[in-house]
Amino acid sequence: MAIDASMEPMLEVFIFETTTLLEQLDKIVLGAEKTRSFENSGINEIFRIMHTIKGSAAMMDFTSIAALAHAVEDVFFIIREHPDALGSVSENLFDLVFLASDYLKEEMEAVQAFHETRGNPQNLIDQLSRLASLLKGEEVPPDAVGTDLPASVPAPAPEATPVVAAPAGQRYRLRVRYEEGCQMENIRAFMLITQLEDLCDELISIPDRPESDASLSADIIRDGLILIFTPAAGVSLDEIYAVIEAAVNIESYELLDAEAPLDDFEAVHISTADGPTEDDIPREEVTPAQAARAMLPGSGRQQSLISVHQYKLDQLMDLMGELVTTESMVINNVDLRDMRLDNFSKSARELRKLTDELQDVVMSIRMVPLSGVFQRMQRIARDVSKKLDKQVELITLGGETEVDKTINDAIGDPFMHMVRNSVDHGIEDPQTRRRLGKPEVGRIVMEAKNVGGEIVITISDDGKGLDADKILDKARRNGLLTKPESEYSKTEIYNLIMLPGFSTNQAVTEFSGRGVGMDVVRQNIEKVGGSINIDSTPNEGSTFTIKIPLTLAIVDGMELAVGDTIFTLPITSIQQSFKVNDPKQILYNTDGSEMILLRGKCFPIIRLHRIFNFETEITDITEGILILVEGAREEACIFVDELLGEQQVVVKPFPPFLSKYAVKRMGLSGCTILGDGTISLILDANNLLAQHH
Repeated sequence: MAIDASMEPMLEVFIFETTTLLEQLDKIVLGAEKTRSFENSGINEIFRIMHTIKGSAAMMDFTSIAALAHAVEDVFFIIREHPDALGSVSENLFDLVFLASDYLKEEMEAVQAFHETRGNPQNLIDQLSRLASLLKGEEVPPDAVGTDLPASVPAPAPEATPVVAAPAGQRYRLRVRYEEGCQMENIRAFMLITQLEDLCDELISIPDRPESDASLSADIIRDGLILIFTPAAGVSLDEIYAVIEAAVNIESYELLDAEAPLDDFEAVHISTADGPTEDDIPREEVTPAQAARAMLPGSGRQQSLISVHQYKLDQLMDLMGELVTTESMVINNVDLRDMRLDNFSKSARELRKLTDELQDVVMSIRMVPLSGVFQRMQRIARDVSKKLDKQVELITLGGETEVDKTINDAIGDPFMHMVRNSVDHGIEDPQTRRRLGKPEVGRIVMEAKNVGGEIVITISDDGKGLDADKILDKARRNGLLTKPESEYSKTEIYNLIMLPGFSTNQAVTEFSGRGVGMDVVRQNIEKVGGSINIDSTPNEGSTFTIKIPLTLAIVDGMELAVGDTIFTLPITSIQQSFKVNDPKQILYNTDGSEMILLRGKCFPIIRLHRIFNFETEITDITEGILILVEGAREEACIFVDELLGEQQVVVKPFPPFLSKYAVKRMGLSGCTILGDGTISLILDANNLLAQHH
C-alpha cells in the first residue's frame, strides 16, 4: 500500500526509527537464542519494540507492517504474562521472530525505495497466531500447526501481577515538551498517543486529536502535550516512560499532580538539561523506584541526540575540505613568499589551530561504531550455519571502534561475504571436527582495532584452512598464473582466491561456488582505500586482515617532489626518511633491482621517476631522499628528489574516465589541490608496493 501524501514528511523518521528498532530486536533475540531463554527485560523490550513499530506503521497506514508487528507483540504479551509457557516451542519462536524481522527489513527497504509496502505477511501472521494459541495452552490441529510447531504445550501456570505495576485505577497527568524547531509537533504528538493507547485503559490528550489541525502545533509548543491516563492492568509507569523516551524529538517530560488543576502544577521535572532536586521529588506520592528513576542523570536523555540526514554531513565535509584548501591557498600565497610578516604568521598559526579543531569536530560527527556491522554479521553467521547444519559461534571484539559513516556503509557487503565463506568453506561439520579432535562448535572471531590512522579488522576461524596446492592447481587450470609456480609465495597463492571467477568449491551452493565473492570483497575494500591480507594454516584455520582508513576526505600528507611533479604521501604510511651518504650501502639483486640494508634488513628501492616516466635531474641515490614506507604486506624505500613538507590535503577522486588506465593499481589513490592551485597526485602505498615491490 502506498503512503498517504500528507504523511510523507514523517516517512524518514519512520524508516530511521523502525530500522533502529529492528536492529535492537535482532540483538536481543540472538542473545536469547544463545542462552536458550528470554530474560524478563528482553521480553519487555521486544514487546515495546513491536508495540512501537505497530503504532508507527498504523499511523503511516502501512497496515501489513502493523499487522505483523501486532502478531509478534501478541506472542510476547503471552510470554510476558506466562513465561513458563515457552516450553518446547522456544526453537520455533526464535525462527519465527527472525523471519518476522527479515520480512520487516525487506518492507522497510521497499518503503524507502518506493514509498509503499510490497509483501504479504499473512503466512507469518498465521504461524505466529498458532504459536500464540499453543502458548495459551489451546489445542491446535496438527495439519494447521506448520513450521514444526508441536500440537500442544502445557497450559501456562497462573502468574502474580508484577510488583512494578501501577496501582489499579490510578490516574496520572504527564506533560511532554518537544525540541525547539523539530516541526510538525501535532503529528509527533499523535504518534506518541498511538503508541501509548494499548498501554492505557484511559488516555486523554490536551489538545484533543492533535493530528486534526496543524495549528495545534503552536499550542503544543507553548503549553506542551498534556496526557491524562490510567495504565492498563499490569502496566507500570516505567513502561509508559520507556515509550516516551524512545520517541523522537522529545526534549523533556514531567509527571504532574493528578488532582491539581491543569493551570496549577507542582511537578517532578525530568529533562536533558536539569533533573529534579531532592526537594522536588517528595511533592509527588511516588514509589522509591520512581523517585530513583527521576534522580538518574540519564533519565530522558535520549532526546539529547538528534538525527541528521547524511547528505547534510556530506555537505559539511565538502565545505570543510574547501576550507582546508582555501586556508592553504592563503597561507602559501606566492605574493607573500620571502616576506617577513610576523603578525600574519601569528594569525595563520591561530587559523590553522582553529581549522584543525573544526576538522576534528566534523570528523567526529561522521564517525560511527562498527558494532552495527558486527551485529549484522551475527545474523549472517547464525542463518548460514543453520542452513548448512553446522555449529558456529561468532565472537566480535572492538565493536566500539569508530569509522567514517561512508566507510561503515561500504564494508557491510565485504564482511558478509567473508563471514559466509568462513562458515561455508572454513568451518567443518560437527562430525568432521570431532574426528579431528576439535570442538564441535566452530569459532569465528571478528576483531577491530585502531592502529594509527587506520582501522585493522581481522576475521579468523578455526576451520580447515586454505589448501595452497589446491588453489595453485585451480589457478593453473584457469590460466590465472602470471609466473612459474615455484616462484609463488604462500601469501601470493592465498591472494589468488581474490581473482575474478576463482572458486575452489566443487558444487554451487546458496552461499558460494559461483566464482564471485572474494573478488567483490577485494574491490569494495579497495574502493574505500583499504587492503586485505590472507594467512592460513592447514587444519588450524584462516585469518583475513583488513586495513581501512579512518576517513576518506582529508588526510595529513607529506609533499614529495620528483622533477616538476609533486606527490603527496599519507603520513600514516611513512616510517622514516633519510639520505644515503655512501653509494656502497646500495645492494643489487641478480635482476639488477636495487636494495638497501637498513638495521640488518634489506628493503627494495622504488624510483618514482622511473615508474611514472618523469624527467628529473636527480638520479644519483646520494642526492635524493629515501622514504621507508609500509604497505599492507610489504615494506620498501621510495626514492624522490626532495621533501617539501607536511600538508593537510583534501582527497579528490580521479575522474571516471581514468578508470580504464588502472591508475589506482599503479599506486595512485586520488589527487589534491595545493595552496598555489597546482595539482598533487596522492600515492597509495599499498598498491604502489604491491605492483613494484
